[in-house]
Amino acid sequence: MNATSPEAATAPEPATGRIVLLTTSHRVAPGLLSWPAWQALHAADRVLCADGAHPQLPYLREAGITVDEASPTAEELIDACAGGRTVVVVATGEGEPALTDGLARLAGSGRVHMPDLELLPASYDLPGARLLDLVQVMDRIRAECPWSSQQTHKGLAKYGIEEAYELVEAIEEGDRDELREELGDVLLQVVFHARIAEEDSEAPFSIDDVAGGIVTKLIHRHPHVFGDETATTPEEVKEHWLRTKAIEKQRESVTDGVPLGQPGLALAAKLASRVRTAGLDVPLPVAEGVGYDLLALAVRAEAEGVDPEAALRAAARTYRDAIRRTETQPETQGEGEREEGEREE
Repeated sequence: MNATSPEAATAPEPATGRIVLLTTSHRVAPGLLSWPAWQALHAADRVLCADGAHPQLPYLREAGITVDEASPTAEELIDACAGGRTVVVVATGEGEPALTDGLARLAGSGRVHMPDLELLPASYDLPGARLLDLVQVMDRIRAECPWSSQQTHKGLAKYGIEEAYELVEAIEEGDRDELREELGDVLLQVVFHARIAEEDSEAPFSIDDVAGGIVTKLIHRHPHVFGDETATTPEEVKEHWLRTKAIEKQRESVTDGVPLGQPGLALAAKLASRVRTAGLDVPLPVAEGVGYDLLALAVRAEAEGVDPEAALRAAARTYRDAIRRTETQPETQGEGEREEGEREE
């Protein structure tokens, strides 16, 4: 047996190098990379990318970085780092799961001297970035789906109403998962209508026009945030809003802009709110009938700060629960069946 020399026992292990997995967001313009990413790319001994059509490659090469189109295995990538070399892998949209799984497997085996591994995000999504995905998906659906490609504003109108009511129900029920889903369904209606509007031959507009319009409106109606006005209470904010809105719309009546197609209680409460805000003294019409009784109740509710529609829905849900409890009582069911049979006889 050969004895191991002291020099061999203390010899340092060979440098294993470094692997940098560089990820980018397709929602950020190609070439807009972080400074640490550019540093890693310029300092690398080798830069690899499996996708020869990767949108970042023209910008990397323009910056003087040589990029090899290659898709190495985990073992090959470790070998490429031998001698302390640094290899940067420009990840594709999928994030190179096969490569990362292979590296994890080798690291877990304990039989391989692993290079240093680093995940380096080169660009980050800004808040709202997934809205770009929604616009792209909607564009493809509009072009390729036999049903979606035939839809019109009028044809989709009923879905907008349904989704709005489902959103309100999710809010009132306090279901967070349902709320998130219903907000998505309402957002879909906005994007769908905007996509249809792009095809109008006379007055086309896009989702960017829709977003731009509401941004301008919000800035203009919040002078206490974006301008020199001051508002310290919700009431002062509302005054700013109503004042700027009146200037924008140039309406002749406080009732202008109130949609008459909304549910009756909500319509009555909205009219009462306009009257109260304008400081008008308008007596309620006096006449016989349930409609006028409901009108008076809606006006009273609005004056007390109660949403009559929400109040009625809450009462209706309580009534629904009472109905279901009654239906689950066997003796009640039997009595109902007997009464029905007696009437038939």
